[in-house]
Amino acid sequence: MITGTLHALALATLPDTLYALLARPECSLASLQAMPDGRWQPEGPDWFCHIGDSQTAPIDQRHTEYHRQWLDIQVLLAGEEIIRYDVADARQAPAEERKPDLFIVEHAQLRQQLHLQPGDFAIFAPGEAHQALCAVDKPARVRKAVFKVSPDLLRGKR
Repeated sequence: MITGTLHALALATLPDTLYALLARPECSLASLQAMPDGRWQPEGPDWFCHIGDSQTAPIDQRHTEYHRQWLDIQVLLAGEEIIRYDVADARQAPAEERKPDLFIVEHAQLRQQLHLQPGDFAIFAPGEAHQALCAVDKPARVRKAVFKVSPDLLRGKR
């Protein structure tokens, strides 16, 4: 798991390929905030992004998920949220695949959490369990950009 903010991207010490992706002019906070909701994929099959509104909820009402195929970059565009997570590999835990590459884990042990505000991001590698969209004080609307990046991009494969 890697975290940082678009306001000080260099401080996140990202791998070169992820830094290059997030440093693109169209990935600045202002540019992402101005994009319409929906799927955005300017570079072909190596990565794509979903932009849209969501509703936060109390922790006990949010599911815990992980992915096997995609690296997840969650960028908060508006509002605030808590993301709970753990860096242990969750791929061996019993899970239900609800959508392609969306595995829901019951009774996950999430030992860490982040409080995200606009411009902040969290990056989850395949197998890292995370519980996004947890309410800070009370349920509220947030807007996010969620990038799905092929791990092959990090390995220099295309």
